[in-house]
Amino acid sequence: MRSVSIEERAIELAHYIIDSKDTVRGAAKKFGISKSTVHKDVSDRLKKINPSLAKEVRVILDENKAERHIRGGMATKLKYSHLK
Repeated sequence: MRSVSIEERAIELAHYIIDSKDTVRGAAKKFGISKSTVHKDVSDRLKKINPSLAKEVRVILDENKAERHIRGGMATKLKYSHLK
């Protein structure tokens, strides 16, 4: 596996989240890193590296944050639908 710099990783994560509209948790799983690292990369580090890309990612993250209560409800509904 090739070594990737923190800056490259942050940009890669940003492009992945923008293209797939995936969550921080989903990106963390895909890249094999922690949610905290993903969040730090796309929220803090990316602002210094590429501010316009950081703004694009922020839009997706805000959408995901607004929808998370719906996802949680769907997961609960699915979980208990198997018991009936």
